[in-house]
This record gives sequence, structure tokens and C-alpha cells, in this order.
Amino acid sequence: MGFKCGIVGLPNVGKSTLFNALTNTASAAAENYPFCTIEPNVGNVPVPDDRLFKLAELASSKAILPTQLSFVDIAGLVRGASKGEGLGNQFLANIRETDAICHVLRCFEDDDITHVDGRVDPVSDAETIELELVFADQDSLEGRIHGLGRKVRGGDKEAILTMKMIDKVLPLLKEGIPARKVSIDNEDEARAFKELQLLTSKPILYICNVDEDSAATGNEFSATVEKMAASVDAGCVVISAAVEAEIAQLDDEEEKGEFLESLGLGQTGLARVIRAGYDLLHLVTYFTVGPKEARAWTITTGTKAPQAAGVIHTDFEKGFIRAETIAYDEYVGNSGEQGAKDAGKMRLEGKEYVVVDGDVLHFRFAN
Repeated sequence: MGFKCGIVGLPNVGKSTLFNALTNTASAAAENYPFCTIEPNVGNVPVPDDRLFKLAELASSKAILPTQLSFVDIAGLVRGASKGEGLGNQFLANIRETDAICHVLRCFEDDDITHVDGRVDPVSDAETIELELVFADQDSLEGRIHGLGRKVRGGDKEAILTMKMIDKVLPLLKEGIPARKVSIDNEDEARAFKELQLLTSKPILYICNVDEDSAATGNEFSATVEKMAASVDAGCVVISAAVEAEIAQLDDEEEKGEFLESLGLGQTGLARVIRAGYDLLHLVTYFTVGPKEARAWTITTGTKAPQAAGVIHTDFEKGFIRAETIAYDEYVGNSGEQGAKDAGKMRLEGKEYVVVDGDVLHFRFAN
């Protein structure tokens, strides 16, 4: 199961610098001119989780395989993008394919780095991008109404449901309100809403890109973003892309730790971004552990055991019988699988069991 977070923002806010550091590559060009990024760059990033290493240690696992998120560096948007300004609609299509939006905002002063609007105002920048996404969603829905109308008149139940959802969302968009604010009353509406694939339905994480001196504390610009994010139930992380780029060049973990400590940082900003992206998508992790490998698997909150098994292989879901389940704390507290079993901490869970973050699972299934 793959999850993608799209990195968006105005030109020259540090998106590509962040992406390069995040993925520890130099695949995304990072230069000081608008539209430096033309095609979206994609990188898979391991989700930091110390639990996996502890489980591997107890099981003497030969390989450690963390769960991953995909980050997509999407070219800089500008005012009028929904109407084709800048490089326009092609970038909006790239955003549509992601599960969440990481919006990088410039929260630093630097006369040597051009801002497309000639001033630093991260809240205004956020509003510019959001409004372009709203306009694009409005155009998308208005463009579908004519074709749906014929099906509605013909009694097509799916078309009727879709049209009802459009009728709920479109008035909000026309007022400049993102689609994520619409009220969803039942499962049918939730399904119809998801199938609309609206840009402004996606959860959003604001990433405040600050100067090096503000990496640990934030600054007045990032404070305004944090206030805005809280008001709209969005996530917010403060980082310095320049600092993260420096850290990414260090191979020695001890050296990285010393550098972070010198800046007053307990962990990299990138680790916080990755974790925040994971939380933003309401994801949880379960583990499979053995002498061959210890592996983390990503599922959404509320996933039942058969569907969790299906993430490993579809045959596991089709032939699901039971899930041998040990909570992480019980696994560690009893020194591994056998100790947990001896202590009566291993449970057999059936098809209705909802997998909990940290579960160590072994699936029984029929071939």
C-alpha cells in the first residue's frame, strides 16, 4: 500500500532543497529562479521508527525493512495556475494524484533569493495556493455537470449520488472554501466525495522553512503559520531546509547528532516532516518479525486483520484464518515472541479484529 505526499508551494520557497534532503538525493534541481522544477520528482522515504530496530534485535533478524512514504516534489505554483498561468494545470494534475499536501512556506528573509511577489508573507502565500486549488476544483466540477446530467435523467443511481455531492461541494468552492469543509452525512456520500478526487479535499501539512538560526525555535513568520494551521485543523512543522541539506551530507550518525545538538535540535526536521505526514494520513504500523527479517507495514487506522494481511499479499487476505497477535510492549517486555507466548500474551484474532499500531502479527491463512 503506497501513500504519496505532494510537496507544493510558490517558486523559490525551498521545496526542491527540502525534497533533496528528505530523500537524500540530488535528483531535484534546486536553483534560484522560478519554475526550476519542471517534472515532478518522486522519492521513497523510510518512516523513522525505533520500535522496528528493537524488535529486530530481539529476534536476531538479518534484515530490517522500515515502512515508507513517497514524497513528490511538484513544480512551483503561482497566482493564476488554475487558468494556466506559469506552467499551470499540468502541476495541478500532479497534485491530484497524491494522498496529502505538504505545503512549503517561505519563513525567512534573504535578499539574494527571489520571491515571486517581492515580499515574505507565508500566510498570504498559503492563501494564494489554496485559492488556486479551490478554483481548479470548481472548474473540474462544473465541467462534469453536463455529462452527469444525461445520466441523472436516465436514472443512473451512481450519477445521481455524484450530482448530489457536487451540489453540496460547489457552493462552498464558489465562496472560496476548500472541499474538505463539506459535511459528509453517510458512507455513500463519503464514497462519492472521494471519487470526485478534489484537490482541496486532501489533508494539508504546512512546512515552515526558516533560516538556520530559527531552526530550533521558529520565528515570527512561522508563528503566524502555526496560528493559521491551528485555525483550520492542519498540521504544521518548522524546519530549515538549508540545515537539513547540510545534515543529509553527513554520513556519520554521531557527527549528525553533534550537529543537531549544536543547533538545539533533538531530531532532524525531516524526521518530524515524515512522521507528521504519516500522522496526517491517519496511518499506523504493524510489524512482522522473524530471523530472516523484521519489517514494518503501513495501513490506515481502522483496518481489520484480513485487509492488513492483504498488504503483504492478496492471498493472505483471501485465505485469512487467524492473526497471531502480540502487542509491541508485550513482545519487548517478555524478551521476544517465545517469552510473550509463555506469558500468555499472544492472542488469536479473527476477521473483525482492528489492527492496532505496534501489533506484531503472524497470519494464518489457507492456500
